[in-house]
Amino acid sequence: MAGSVIRDVAALNKLETLPWDIWGAQPRSDATFDNTRLAYFDQLAALASDPDANLHVLRHRYESDEGVRVPSTVFNALLQKPEAP
Repeated sequence: MAGSVIRDVAALNKLETLPWDIWGAQPRSDATFDNTRLAYFDQLAALASDPDANLHVLRHRYESDEGVRVPSTVFNALLQKPEAP
């Protein structure tokens, strides 16, 4: 779910990616979550759940948070290699 939240925020900022693209704060399948990390994803999910009301905050978060912003290269989990989104 956490990876989907990151992809949702990117899509709401007009950058659609593939479900198997991984970057930034997206956790790997074996990742563990402490309270800080849970709060991070909970906050992003709350913003993304009402994009009309949170458009400016979502845009600012996308631009300022490297964990959310899509870089020029993502990791393609299907092909197991980096590539352009």
